[in-house]
Amino acid sequence: MTVEPKYRRVLLKVSGEALMGDQQFGIDWKTVHRVAAEVHAVREMDVEVCLVIGAGNIFRGAAAAKEGMERAGADYMGMLATVINALAMQHALEDRGVPSRVMSAIPMQSICEPYIRRRGIRHLERGRVVIFAAGTGNPYFTTDTAAALRAAEMGCEALLKGTQVDGVYTADPSRDPSAERYESLSYLEVLAKDLKVMDAAAITLARDSDIPILVLNIHNPGAFAQVVRGEGESTIISGTAETAIISGGKNVRAGS
Repeated sequence: MTVEPKYRRVLLKVSGEALMGDQQFGIDWKTVHRVAAEVHAVREMDVEVCLVIGAGNIFRGAAAAKEGMERAGADYMGMLATVINALAMQHALEDRGVPSRVMSAIPMQSICEPYIRRRGIRHLERGRVVIFAAGTGNPYFTTDTAAALRAAEMGCEALLKGTQVDGVYTADPSRDPSAERYESLSYLEVLAKDLKVMDAAAITLARDSDIPILVLNIHNPGAFAQVVRGEGESTIISGTAETAIISGGKNVRAGS
């Protein structure tokens, strides 16, 4: 029996680091093609998909600013790096026969389309995957904020954050073996607990637009499709979430 998708239009935010594979820098093509396969599987469910990809595998504006570079210029360099990642993902998707469009907040018409909201919606309605590049087009805003903004503009039913782990934890699970995973959180709890899943501007924008955020492990094969169907392992952040932590295979209320 085929399970119907819970969401019909979604935006997937993937970090630039997720495209590195086992490398220390740049793009690992096997990893790019694997992520493209995850997106393809969701499109096969007749779900409309948008993508935002970070640039941490190539250039981090915030890190360059800490080294003394002027912040706005550093951020613009990071935005250009997101275009490189977007073009790589477009190649991997179309290599699988999935039509896609890259839309950049910074116009560069020789290689991709300028971002126009109505055109982006039309691409989605025609079954194309839309990859939003160059962030918001403004310095001082992260690609997390860009993802929340584009999800709101496109009328997405959910914003999915693909990370290295299968949800939001009480601590970094790679450093703290006792860290426990939240099954659900509210937007306000994420802000109050200063959980670093997304920056505060992105969380606030998602809250104001009433878009749930689902945090999943993008490296877990099939996880994207499972979460879109309302299955699999993830943490959901919404306005009505009742905080719960997964502990020893059981759900327990936070603080209990």
